[in-house]
Amino acid sequence: MKEKLIEIVGKENFSDNAEILESFSKDQSFAKSMKPWFVVKPANSVQVQGLVKWANETRTPLIPVSSGAPHFKGDTVPSVPQSVIVDLSGMNKIINISRQQRMAIVEPGVTYGQLQAALAKEGLTLSTSLAPRANKSVLTSVLEMEPRLNCIHQFNYTEPLRCCEVTWGDGNQLFTGEAGNGPKDLQKQLEAEKFQVQSNGPNMMDLLRMVIQAQGSMGIVTWVSLKCELLPSIKRMYLVPAKKSVDLEDFVYKVIKVRFSDKLYVMNKAYLANLLGENSEKIVKLKKDLPNWVAAVGISGDILLPELKVRSQEKDIEDFAKECGVHFLSKVPGATGEEVLTKSINPSDEKYWKQTYKGSFQDIFFITTLDKTSIFIEAMYELAIEEGYPTEDIGVYIQPQHMGTSVHLEFNLPYNPEDSKEVNKAKELYTKASKKMSQLGGYYARPYDIWANIQLNKDAKSYNILKQLKNIFDPNDIMNTGKLTLK
Repeated sequence: MKEKLIEIVGKENFSDNAEILESFSKDQSFAKSMKPWFVVKPANSVQVQGLVKWANETRTPLIPVSSGAPHFKGDTVPSVPQSVIVDLSGMNKIINISRQQRMAIVEPGVTYGQLQAALAKEGLTLSTSLAPRANKSVLTSVLEMEPRLNCIHQFNYTEPLRCCEVTWGDGNQLFTGEAGNGPKDLQKQLEAEKFQVQSNGPNMMDLLRMVIQAQGSMGIVTWVSLKCELLPSIKRMYLVPAKKSVDLEDFVYKVIKVRFSDKLYVMNKAYLANLLGENSEKIVKLKKDLPNWVAAVGISGDILLPELKVRSQEKDIEDFAKECGVHFLSKVPGATGEEVLTKSINPSDEKYWKQTYKGSFQDIFFITTLDKTSIFIEAMYELAIEEGYPTEDIGVYIQPQHMGTSVHLEFNLPYNPEDSKEVNKAKELYTKASKKMSQLGGYYARPYDIWANIQLNKDAKSYNILKQLKNIFDPNDIMNTGKLTLK
C-alpha cells in the first residue's frame, strides 16, 4: 500500500506522520473524529487519476481536501477507517487569465488572496463569499456554492463556476462544459482561443451538476474556469439600519426588483460585530453600539460612466428607502459603509474572523425565501432560550442568491471550546435547531454532517436517484465514503 502511494506521488508527498494524521482526524465542527490512514499530496491531475485508480483496486476511501486548516463543516473528517487524505493545496497554479473573455482558470490550491491579486493586474476581480478564510480554496468555495456577494447579477446558482476537469470515482477523467468538446488538452484549447466559458456540456449533458455541493463524494476536481468581473473604479457601501429584520424586507425586494447595486445582504448586530471586531472586547462594544439589523448595499462603477452610474443608483435606492420608511446612510453608530465593505470583500486575517469572539463557533445555514426568514429567526431565538444559550450571541446573516429568488439564511453560534458547558449548549442547540429549521421548510442544499440525514430523509425518491448516480460515477464508493448517505 505505502510503496504504491509513494510510487504515484513521490516520497516527499507522502506522509504517515502521527502528528499530521492527527491534524486531519478532526476539525472545528461537532463531527466525530477519526484518524486517516495516510496523507498524500499530488502535484497534477495525472497523479490524481493514479490515486483514484489505486483506490478502486484496493477499495480505499479517498478524501479530497483543498483549503488549509482549520476546517469547520466536518466534510474533510474521515467517516470510515483507513481513509487516505488527498491534499490538493500544492496544486496552486493560476493556469490562465483572459481579460478579453473575463475568464480565469485555477487549480484547487489557489486562494482568494492569490487570485484577486493576479486578477487586479488585468483589471479584473472575482465576486467572493463574505470575508473568506485567508487559506480558503477558491475552487472548493465555488464547487460548494458558497453564497456570493453579487447576488443580483448571479444569473445561475452555479455562478461564477463554468467548466472543470474531474476525475470521477471510477477513475475516468473528463472535462465538463464546452471544454468537454475537446481536445482534452487545456493548453491546446487556449491556443485555439477556446476559453471554457459555457458550463453546459459536453454535448447535451450538464455534468457540472454532479460535482457541485457534493463534498468530493463523486470525484476530484483539478481545475475550474471562473467568470470574472471588471475591477470597479468606484466602490461605495451604504448601510440601512432597522429595529427588526422584517422592517428591511420591502426595501430589499425593491432593490432586487430593479437589479441595482452589486452587493446586497442583511446582518443582525451580533453577526456584523463579529465581522468588524478585531478582538472580543471590541465585539462586545460593537454589539452595544450597532443597530439591531443592518442591510448593506454596495454600489460600484467600472469603465463606462462610473460616476454617473453610481450617482443615479444612489438616488434611486435612497428613494426606495424613503418609500419603505428606512434610512439609506453612509454610516451607522459603530460602523461606516467603507469599513463594512473592506471587511466583506477581502480575505480574513490568518485567524478566521468567526473565531475572534469566543474561539470557536458552529454555523447553521440553509436556503429559504426572504419573506420566511423571520419565522426561522423567531424559532431560533425560542430554542436558544430553552437551551440556555445567550440569544445576544446568535449572529444572523441573510444573503440573497440567484437574483434574489431565494436567500442563504445563516445562524452563527459562537462558543468557548475550553468551556465544556458552553460546548454542550452550542452542540445541543445546533442539533435541535438543525432539525427545527428543516421542519419549518429550510432546505439544506449543502448537507454537511447531520444535515445529510435530515435532508435526505425528507425525500426517499431523490435519495434513491442519488444512490444510483453514486453507483455510476463511483461504483466502489471510494470518494469521501460516508458523506451524503443516510446512516
